[in-house]
Amino acid sequence: MLLLGALGVDPWDVFHQGLSRRLGLGVGTWALIVSGAVLMLWIPLRQRPGLGTLSNAVVVGLVIDAMLALFHTPHSLLLRWMLMLGGVFLNGIATGAYIGAGLGPGPRDGLMMGWAARGHPIRVVRTAIELTVFAVGWALGGDVGIGTVIYALCIGPLAHVFVPRFAISGQVPETEVLEGH
Repeated sequence: MLLLGALGVDPWDVFHQGLSRRLGLGVGTWALIVSGAVLMLWIPLRQRPGLGTLSNAVVVGLVIDAMLALFHTPHSLLLRWMLMLGGVFLNGIATGAYIGAGLGPGPRDGLMMGWAARGHPIRVVRTAIELTVFAVGWALGGDVGIGTVIYALCIGPLAHVFVPRFAISGQVPETEVLEGH
């Protein structure tokens, strides 16, 4: 939705776009490759993958490429804003839903959860991660806009709200850490 809104993509897609523009391959392909690399960062954080991890790593990249092939950016600025804001909010809900269900976080969310499990507030961890990939992606030539800034600043607080809210008892042990912050 953020890509189609064309008001600035989420920070990870800024990074994927930058890699695509510098090195070739599609944005979705880079999303898959980066997912694999981020999973390697889980090892020292002792994160465990699950069905949600695999689904996120594979399906998200494939869906990005398919949606960009099937749909075009609307001309209406109102529709573009609705796509962008809807994408940010729905991503926050989706993050809480699949992590809370105990299906395993996606690669990027597992990085967030690994750091949060060490006593850091999820909103701070996620925002720091997003701002880091934002800066690197921008330096590589990825698209940046108001949507990028809104996403980077809002997804951490949204995840902080929705992960504990959707947690199934016993499925997300990190939830106790998150609720205290």
